[in-house]
Amino acid sequence: MPLQRSNTADKFIVDRRKPHRNSDVARAVRKTRDRLSQQAGNPDFDRELLKLHARAMTSGAIAIPLLVLAIAAAGRLAGIGNEIGLWALFTLTCYTIVAFMARRIERTEASELNPSQAGREFLIGHFLCGLGWAWFVWLGCSVCEVDPFHIVKAVVLLFAMAATAVMTSSLRGALLATFAVPVALYAYAGAKLWMPVEAIMAALLVVSLPFFAYVARHLNHSSLMMLSFRSEKDALIAELETAKSMSDEARRRAEDANLAKSRFLASMSHELRTPLNAILGFSEVMSNEVLGPMSNPTYRDYAHDVHESGQHLLDLINEILDLSRIEAGRYQLNEEPVMLLGIVEDCCHMMELRARNKDIRVVQDFEHELPRLFADERAVRQITLNLLSNAIKFTATGGEIRVRVGWTAGGGQYISIKDNGPGIPEDEIPIVLSAFGQGSIAIKSAEQGTGLGLP
Repeated sequence: MPLQRSNTADKFIVDRRKPHRNSDVARAVRKTRDRLSQQAGNPDFDRELLKLHARAMTSGAIAIPLLVLAIAAAGRLAGIGNEIGLWALFTLTCYTIVAFMARRIERTEASELNPSQAGREFLIGHFLCGLGWAWFVWLGCSVCEVDPFHIVKAVVLLFAMAATAVMTSSLRGALLATFAVPVALYAYAGAKLWMPVEAIMAALLVVSLPFFAYVARHLNHSSLMMLSFRSEKDALIAELETAKSMSDEARRRAEDANLAKSRFLASMSHELRTPLNAILGFSEVMSNEVLGPMSNPTYRDYAHDVHESGQHLLDLINEILDLSRIEAGRYQLNEEPVMLLGIVEDCCHMMELRARNKDIRVVQDFEHELPRLFADERAVRQITLNLLSNAIKFTATGGEIRVRVGWTAGGGQYISIKDNGPGIPEDEIPIVLSAFGQGSIAIKSAEQGTGLGLP
C-alpha cells in the first residue's frame, strides 16, 4: 500500500526550513538606503514626499495670500491703479488652485497616487503662481518714484522666495518653477534701466534664488532622512513584534511539549508500577521462601536478583514521577516540624550497607541539640539519600565520606556531604546538573541511575 503524506502538522514541531525571520526587515532596510542613495528617487518615497508637500501647502495656505493682500492694499494706498487689484486677483486664484490640489492629494491614499503626474501638476501650479509674481515685477506706478518702487519689489520677492523655499522644500524644483521667471524679468528690467540701485537689487535677487534653492534642497534631504528613519523605526518595531510573536509561539510549543512529556511519563510510570508491585511481591516471597523451601538455591538467588532489580526499577520510576510532578506544577511540599539530624542519621544507616560493600568509611560530624525546622520530610530524605548515593557511587574503594549537620552563620541549619572521590570536571558541571545528565565518570563506570539526583 503506498504511503500518503499527512496534511496535519504536528503542533510541537517548529519548521526550521522557513526563511530567516529578518529577511523582510533586511529587505526593507536595503530598500530605504537605496532610496537615499539614488538620484531619481523611489515611487514609495516620492509619494510620501508629495504628501508632506501637500500638508505643508495646506497648513501654510494663508501665508502667501496674506502677503499678496497686504501688497495690494499698500499699492492702492500708494496710488497704483486697478492693475494692482487685477494682479492680486490672478495671484490669489493661482494659489487657491495650488491649495485645492494640495487638499485633494492630502486626502488621497498614498498607494493611489501617481507621483510623476502629481509632481507635474504641482510644478505647473507653482509656475502659474510665478507668473503672478512676474506680473508684479512688471507693474508700473506713475505716481511712485522709480528707485523706491523697485526696491520694494525686490524686498517683496525676497520675502516670497524665503517663504516658498520653506513651504515647498518637499517638492524639488518648486522654488525655481515659481521664481525663475520673476527674477529673470527683474534682472532684465534693471539692466534696461541701468541704474545702480536696480542693478544691485537685481544682482541680490539673482544670487538669492540659488541660495534659497540650496536651502530648499537641504530641507528636502532632511525630509528624506526623516522618512528613512521613520521607515527603519517601523521596520524595527515590526521585527521586534515578529520576534516576540515567534518567541511566544516557540515558548508555547515548548510548554505544550514539556507538559505532554510529563503527562506521558506520569501515565507510563503509573502503568509500570502495577505489574512491578506484583513482581516485587512474588520475588520477595520466593527469595524468603515464605511458602516453603526451594530445593535449588540458584532459583532462590535468581528470585533475590529479580527483587533487587525490581526495587531499583521502582526507584527510577519514583524519581521520574517526582520530576513529572515538578514540571507539571503539581508537586506539593508538606511542611511540618522535623528533626534534620534524625533524618540524616536514618539516611546514613540506610546507606551503611552499600558503603561497607565498597569498604568506604562514613564519618558523621553532627552538632546535637538542633531544634526542629519546617520542611518536607520526604523531600529532605530524598535529597540526602541522593547525595549519599552519589558520594558512594563515585568514591573509590577504601575512600571516606564525611557527613556534617550543623548551624549556618545566619542561624539556619545545613547538610554537608563531602567525599574524596575524583570529583566532577569543570566543563561537565552543567551536564551533571541537567535532568538525565551524567558525567564521563558515570558513563565509563556504568553506574546505574536516571541522572536526576543532583538537579
